[in-house]
Amino acid sequence: MAKLFESIGKLGLALAIGGGVVNSALFNVDAGHRAVIFDRFRGVQDAVVGEGTHFLIPWVQKPIVFDCRSRPRNVPVITGSKDLQNVNITLRILFRPVTTQLPRIFTSIGEDYDERVLPSITTEVLKAVVARFDAGELITQRELVSRQVSEDLTERASTFGLILDDVSLTHLTFGKEFTEAVEMKQVAQQEAERARFVVEKAEQQKQAAIISAEGDSQAALLIANSLMEAGDGLVELRKLEAAEDIAFQLSRSRNVTYLPSGQGTLLQLPQ
Repeated sequence: MAKLFESIGKLGLALAIGGGVVNSALFNVDAGHRAVIFDRFRGVQDAVVGEGTHFLIPWVQKPIVFDCRSRPRNVPVITGSKDLQNVNITLRILFRPVTTQLPRIFTSIGEDYDERVLPSITTEVLKAVVARFDAGELITQRELVSRQVSEDLTERASTFGLILDDVSLTHLTFGKEFTEAVEMKQVAQQEAERARFVVEKAEQQKQAAIISAEGDSQAALLIANSLMEAGDGLVELRKLEAAEDIAFQLSRSRNVTYLPSGQGTLLQLPQ
């Protein structure tokens, strides 16, 4: 009986050791990832391992797994424009490694290739592109600036085995001095517009006064001509028209009573 238990124990120990060896000889590569094999005797292998479960030699080979999906990264840069204005720019980059170049990336740069490469080349390209434009052009030609940055940065990143799926300018501000100068310019433009409005209004009022004076002069001339032709008849006609208008207005008022001249209209008062 003791020999039986001893045999079962040895078998279990052998299975455990064998299971551990088999488990250490397997490794998994998740979806969107690739692996590079480092051999203790031959160094980094040129073959790139794809997704799935794979075998390796325990304690001799080691898998280094890379994420090959597009990942975002924001890179802030402070640089100068063509007219020597300070510009704060934040660039958003979607990047991923070239899978066939993973062994070279691991050998020459390392697993943290994005930390070592992207900030430096982004700063270099942004400084070179922004220096071609002045502050006003960076605002009015932002699409052109973004396109040139994308083209130059994509070409620069390809030398390190990186693919840039998207490059965009997400933040663009200027220094305090430039911002104050822009505000002062806007205030000056508003004051100029207000002054021009005042001048135009005065000119219109002047034209209106001239037209009114010309009308009054023309009316006076017509009246003078009429008096010369009709004598005092025109004046008498105007008097009659005015009296008729006054009488009409008084007749519509309740507080006014018209009494003709003479004593016949007096009321009979008690004696």
